[in-house]
Amino acid sequence: MALTPPTAPTTAPPVPAAAAPPAPVTPAPAGPATRALPAPAAPAPATPATPAQLVDAEDLRARVDAAVGAHLAVLASEVAAISAVADGAATALTDQAAVLLTGGKRLRAALCWWSFRAHGGAPSGPAADAAVRTGAALELFQAAALLHDDVMDNSDTRRGAPTAHRAFAARHAAAGWSGDAGRFGESGAILLGDLVLVAAQRELTAALEPVPAVAGAVRDTFDRMQSEVVTGQYLDVLVQAEPWGEDPAADEARARAVLRAKSAGYSVAAPLELGALLAGAGAGRAALVHAAGVPLGEAFQLRDDVLGVFGDPSVTGKPAGDDLREGKRTVLVARTMSELALSSDDAARTRLTACLGDPALSGDDVSRVRDVIEGSGALAAVEHLVDELYETALARLAAADLAEPARGMLHAIAAVLVDRES
Repeated sequence: MALTPPTAPTTAPPVPAAAAPPAPVTPAPAGPATRALPAPAAPAPATPATPAQLVDAEDLRARVDAAVGAHLAVLASEVAAISAVADGAATALTDQAAVLLTGGKRLRAALCWWSFRAHGGAPSGPAADAAVRTGAALELFQAAALLHDDVMDNSDTRRGAPTAHRAFAARHAAAGWSGDAGRFGESGAILLGDLVLVAAQRELTAALEPVPAVAGAVRDTFDRMQSEVVTGQYLDVLVQAEPWGEDPAADEARARAVLRAKSAGYSVAAPLELGALLAGAGAGRAALVHAAGVPLGEAFQLRDDVLGVFGDPSVTGKPAGDDLREGKRTVLVARTMSELALSSDDAARTRLTACLGDPALSGDDVSRVRDVIEGSGALAAVEHLVDELYETALARLAAADLAEPARGMLHAIAAVLVDRES
């Protein structure tokens, strides 16, 4: 599926031939909570050529990275001081946090920023700084969610590197410490997730200090987003444990409800709503972009589900078929079961059921399951659903009365969210 974002106004300057690679999140000394962030160097590009340029426009990536890096620097100093009695051993937590927070797409921060700009927010000033730092808080929150999610999913890699619980387990094993290395690793990752979640709250609190008029509404939205994610995560765990496969249509409806709560809100809908509120657009206009973000966020997660089975490991950073080994009961798998039931292909259904949740699934096994999914028509059906959700999101964005060139940037990001390989 190839999606082409709408063309932005031709009055904007052209895109550079190549964007500079994102700078790593390097801890640096931080000033007071109300410190000024770097101002953008240039206006938004007319037609961004790559996903990276969508985030690099108006120096957003650099500004968000600076905010995240400054927060990590303060946190690392705090953790070192608290654990001084143990020679600062707990800085292993913030070292691992820096690994996870370096790089990343920064698409949540971009959605927040371009919604802010599309609702009349200026590119610099106190409100702009608040929008950038709210984007940093979103990135911190995502990191916390990923840390916990990787433990629950027993994942080995994240963005091509060992997950935090595997890294902590390896540290335990290399040092020859007593006790179970795996258990130590899981405990360390859970605690790190908690620490980064606290960091997200602190960053948001600092972000909102210069904008008291909208602080309450922004905080309420951020808090609701967090509740949705935790509830969605629990529902995801519950679905994995409950009986499954007898009613594929009900299973698919449940899977969609889980992904809307677990991912769609905090990935897309909430960032869009937060940006509108930070611009002073009010609850009504913020609700319009939130409504656009729900189907777009669902399409984003459905793309993740497809990549979890059919993605290229060199691009996704995760082993091929990892979702199958983890036994994830996704919309893609539920639709496959439904299509196989309709065709009475009991052999294929048995093969799929046997492979789901098998951690020893080989590459050949994964290929055979892919064939079953594609042959059932489920892959094409999910791709069609992604298209429908994307079109719904675009229609709702069109009704939101957004200003250019930020409106074009949001449309371009929407296309990237659903037409991607990682």
